[in-house]
Amino acid sequence: MFNKILIANRGEIACRVIKTARRMGIRTVAVYSEADANARHVRLADEAVLLGPAAARESYLVADKIIEACKRTGAQAVHPGYGFLSENEEFAEALAANGITFIGPPASAIRAMGSKSEAKKLMGAASVPLTPGYHGDGQNPELLHEEADGIGYPVLIKAAAGGGGKGMRLVEKSGDFPDALASCKREAISSFGNDHVLIEKYITKPRHIEIQIFADTLGNCVYLFERDCSVQRRHQKVLEEAPAPGMPEERRRQMGEAAVAAAKAVGYVGAGTVEFIAMQDGTFYFMEMNTRLQVEHPVTEMITGQDLVEWQLRVAAGQPLPLKQEQLEIRGHALEARIYAEDANKGFLPATGRLIRLAPPAESINVRVDTGVEEGDEITPFYDPMIAKLIVWDETRDGALARMRKALADYQVAGLTTNIDFLSRLVACPAFAGADLDTGLIERQKEFLFPEVQAVPRDALLVATVGELLWEQHEARSAAKASGDPHSPWHARDGWRMNLSAARTISFKDGETLVDAHVRYQRDQWQITLGGETTMARGKKLDGDRFAVELDDRRLIASVVAVDDKRSVFLQGSTYALLRDDPLHRVDAGDSHDGGLTAPMPGKVVALLAQPGQKVEKGTPLLILEAMKMEHTITAPAAGTVKAFCYAAGEQVSDGAPLVEFDLGS
Repeated sequence: MFNKILIANRGEIACRVIKTARRMGIRTVAVYSEADANARHVRLADEAVLLGPAAARESYLVADKIIEACKRTGAQAVHPGYGFLSENEEFAEALAANGITFIGPPASAIRAMGSKSEAKKLMGAASVPLTPGYHGDGQNPELLHEEADGIGYPVLIKAAAGGGGKGMRLVEKSGDFPDALASCKREAISSFGNDHVLIEKYITKPRHIEIQIFADTLGNCVYLFERDCSVQRRHQKVLEEAPAPGMPEERRRQMGEAAVAAAKAVGYVGAGTVEFIAMQDGTFYFMEMNTRLQVEHPVTEMITGQDLVEWQLRVAAGQPLPLKQEQLEIRGHALEARIYAEDANKGFLPATGRLIRLAPPAESINVRVDTGVEEGDEITPFYDPMIAKLIVWDETRDGALARMRKALADYQVAGLTTNIDFLSRLVACPAFAGADLDTGLIERQKEFLFPEVQAVPRDALLVATVGELLWEQHEARSAAKASGDPHSPWHARDGWRMNLSAARTISFKDGETLVDAHVRYQRDQWQITLGGETTMARGKKLDGDRFAVELDDRRLIASVVAVDDKRSVFLQGSTYALLRDDPLHRVDAGDSHDGGLTAPMPGKVVALLAQPGQKVEKGTPLLILEAMKMEHTITAPAAGTVKAFCYAAGEQVSDGAPLVEFDLGS
């Protein structure tokens, strides 16, 4: 077994590998970019090596720097995690040439499966069922358009070297094909350095089911059952589970044996995942093989009781697989939800910012949290905006669903927008709870999953008001202790007056709505009037930002996190965002003006889609911004005229930068 390994990745997967290596007595070396100098994986590793600037192409993707780091630290092997260089055959070959073990498959297997089109040919020869489509080498746009027309719409354009939902476009009709192809190729070049695409028939209401396989250097190969990854947004997985609901044992065996045949066809070694598109009637087609550990591997670990990273390390060291096929069995049901910094209500737009509050649910035999960040860390625009993976297990699917609902309700994040509330709605959705699964679930359940934004409820506003009053009292007590006269009544914030009780107004903004809480101080409580309705309130500070609040005859436990004028209220499993409004700094709504479109996040302008002086309708695409490895189309907010673009194609923009000068209605 290895004495020391280097982990050529970052974030939660680097932390995940470090955990297993430490348990096995293996020392670890982390690598990091300048943006990750204080990252959790750097803090956890035994030692760490700086690779370069924040951009991945100048740090995590530079194979020579990683090999040099191995030599400097004496690392005998490299675990690539997923993403970055994990499926790069040149990197695997370079490691071998330098006498360093790659904890992954042979370069030949990566090469064979790295091109989706080549993989389809190999799978066809191995009698693995294939989706109808075009997998040829010809890449002339006219040829590809003809092939798509011949296959029949809808079709999927897919980057041959792609993965993770990047470089993929659904085309509903022939007229949309040229623009979709151009966009797909741009994203493929940016993400994978290769714009080769293939075209496949889009299967209506498909399920995405993948088989976890493992092979050793001694010719043994097993499958560790299946995962259902049907719940996706923008072709990227959001929630995964194992085993797949409703999977008959015979079909499980057929898919598992097909996956093993796929692995053997390319001389596979290590952990791999064979992904299938499955029809509702049980028919399944090979989609692709991921020659690495998958993000969703924890659900397989939870139902099998196996540590797949340990299996990787043992296989890479030349040891046989720990178990034979007949020794593997499924126990219970597991779910994994990916906690992202993103705004689900704005097309899952990625978010950036500091994690002012990060309080995951308590871990146990039933609840696991894999993360690469801690409270105070920052989600930057340079890498994937995943905060954590929340994994739950129970004896039954219904039990696992109940645990997931509770764990999401207990998950507290403040400082940036997350998808936690969306995930809570998703696991409560009747279609998901009833296992009515397909890759279009989010779209067809849009009404349930994306309800109209509601006003912050009265209880949350009362809690926010009590939170302000308690914080003022806490600050006053701290100031009194630090003063020369700690018992002076001038330090008190109890609203005492000689005659009438003191009264004041505490104001918040709920979106664009101003909400005034009228507070009158009583002897040991507050009388709070909101919207003409009065409540008697008391509060007691607990630990951190948690406090108990009594509202008339009810008692609630809540948290309020304050960052500048922002308030995040955590109450009964939901999060509410408010702004503390200062009357001295209010700006009349009439002072605001239209006329510009700004960047929703830092990125690069990749294409201008309109001309200065052009009149456009609402929703007309104006430009394409690439951020966090994905393309985002900026559209006209209303009918109007494009006056000018502030940046040219290829230029970088910062968060909030004006992109387009735009006249409304002209």
